[in-house]
Amino acid sequence: MPPQSEPTQVKPETGASVPQLFTWEEIAIHSGQGSSKQDQWLVINRKVYDISSFYLKHPGGKRVISHFAGQDATDAFSAFHKNEALVKKYLNSLLIGELAPDQPCCEPSKNESLLKDFRDLYVTVKKMGLMNSNHLFFALMFLHIILLDLASWIIIYYFGTSWMPFIFSVMAFATSQVQYGWFQHDLGHTSVFQDTKRNQWFHMVVMGLLQGGTASWWNHMHNQHHAKPNCYRKDPDLNMHPVLFSLGKPLSQELGKMKKKSLPYNHQHKYFSVVAPGAIVPFFQLITFYFVYTRKKWLELLFMLIYYVRISLMYLPLMGFKTFMAYYWIARFLQACWFIWVTQMNHIPMQIDYDKNLDWVSAQLAATCNVEQSWFNDWYTGHLNFQIEHHLFPMMPRHNYWKVVPLVKSLCAKHGINYQSKSLLTAFADILHCLKDSGDTWLEAYLHA
Repeated sequence: MPPQSEPTQVKPETGASVPQLFTWEEIAIHSGQGSSKQDQWLVINRKVYDISSFYLKHPGGKRVISHFAGQDATDAFSAFHKNEALVKKYLNSLLIGELAPDQPCCEPSKNESLLKDFRDLYVTVKKMGLMNSNHLFFALMFLHIILLDLASWIIIYYFGTSWMPFIFSVMAFATSQVQYGWFQHDLGHTSVFQDTKRNQWFHMVVMGLLQGGTASWWNHMHNQHHAKPNCYRKDPDLNMHPVLFSLGKPLSQELGKMKKKSLPYNHQHKYFSVVAPGAIVPFFQLITFYFVYTRKKWLELLFMLIYYVRISLMYLPLMGFKTFMAYYWIARFLQACWFIWVTQMNHIPMQIDYDKNLDWVSAQLAATCNVEQSWFNDWYTGHLNFQIEHHLFPMMPRHNYWKVVPLVKSLCAKHGINYQSKSLLTAFADILHCLKDSGDTWLEAYLHA
């Protein structure tokens, strides 16, 4: 059918020899919101797909694909799928038409010229081999983590549980767990091996046997974060708003006007350092078991149980139950502190709001910033100091981030986009400054709106 001047909610007939043509206004209606909650379309490379039934079976999770309902998902599709040609074969059954010839390549809310340049850059990045992994790099990273893990046990075994060995062992154990976290992050983004299934298998092993976590839950949550970073109700990293914190000025103002108050948000910059890690430790422990049980991920549950049996057998005979409990929970708290500060320094100081349906580049740059490169920063953050490059190219191996930085900076400069990079300490301080600003915004609206 020709492009329509008025949007319609009538579903097209599939199987027609002549492709049906649609406008962006028609696509936007099928967003899974409002009166058409189960009606979801999206666009990939100008092709229109009806995912109303498929989203429930989507291998990457039903929520991440639903976040693009009624929108163009071309760049997200490329960012998350290693073998696009293979995946597109499965998309054929969902194809219902394409954009009309007079329609632009993206919605009016997006920067068309920026997207074109970014897609050209993505092609260049692939040709430069920057999406290819250095297996030696990851092998050495994994080896050093294993040695840290073993060192934590050896210290207790040889020196006992007096204060000094206890402290050094806890630090080694917490460090190994954090570094396992960065390594499983690489596997979850399929950036260690070329083969997707191999990444997925090792991801499950590292998360389960070495961390006591679940790869499926991590993928379910983290894919959404990358798809819609800092977008409230779409990025699960913002789920602590408004239960524990009031994040971002627009959301804080909205919260204040609604007279909502779970905690004294105007003091959140004071309690963040304790409350944030203190909350995620029990949350992670409980939610991961709940997830694997309700989703019937029995192999992952087995791996998790093996982890807890393993560390119990390693440490209980050496220190007894009470000391082991103190050891384990202190290490988990230290791990959570490390994790929270590193992951939030790139996001909390940035724009936090509802989804504005920005183009891929603008959305990622609005929600992320970098921290200066150094050998310590690279190691300490698992190369997440290159957060901008990581968000633009989620499947890029981390050892290549520094190589693509000049290209990304050039793209940003050409289109007038702010490329933020700061020192590690400044990034940490900015978390507290932004929490204070958001808290003050909430208080002002709460008292006077």
